[in-house]
Amino acid sequence: MRQKWDALLPHLLKIDGDSAIHIKRLQHYAQLLSEWNRSSSNLISRADMPRLVEHHILESIEPAHWLASSGARHWLDFGSGGGLPALPLIIVGIGEKWTLVESRRNKTLFLRRVVQELGLTNTTVVCDRLENLAGDDGLAGSVEGFTSRATLVLGPTLVLAERFVQPGGAAFLWKGSRREEEMAADPRWKAFWDLDGLLGLSGSPTVVARFKRISI
Repeated sequence: MRQKWDALLPHLLKIDGDSAIHIKRLQHYAQLLSEWNRSSSNLISRADMPRLVEHHILESIEPAHWLASSGARHWLDFGSGGGLPALPLIIVGIGEKWTLVESRRNKTLFLRRVVQELGLTNTTVVCDRLENLAGDDGLAGSVEGFTSRATLVLGPTLVLAERFVQPGGAAFLWKGSRREEEMAADPRWKAFWDLDGLLGLSGSPTVVARFKRISI
């Protein structure tokens, strides 16, 4: 695949591990995603495939050092879709345990295939809606980190995340130009979270917003 893999290097060098091995495993993931996109169902827009690395994988990897600095070990990714940002983050060694929640069966089949082929033994894929899992004693209140990219608007996402993230934990949301509007539209999130920082992404209108879970 003719992709800008070298663009990942500055960001991979900020985290532990062998960058060459990370890129090789990310290429394996990208190949699986490309094959599934052609043969089964759209995981990302087909028009986006020529810039899969530049737009999707880079946006997942660029804030990896920021997620690592949170110290979170168990992560939950909401609306995992084609695995972005969670699978690239898992591949490069962020966290010790991940739960990926995706409600569409065809996408969970893809996620499970990647988990199996890449040997991501620290990763569980759940086919369900996040709100249905709030009463799961094994998951509710059990995670320290939360990620979500291009799913619900910000306020409702954080209200859902509150049920799963421990006090002192962190949520990282990939948001576009409507971030401030979404924060103002549904202020319920302020009862559970403090905005703890913003990270702009290179050459993109997307920012990653970090929130800290407060004690009630």
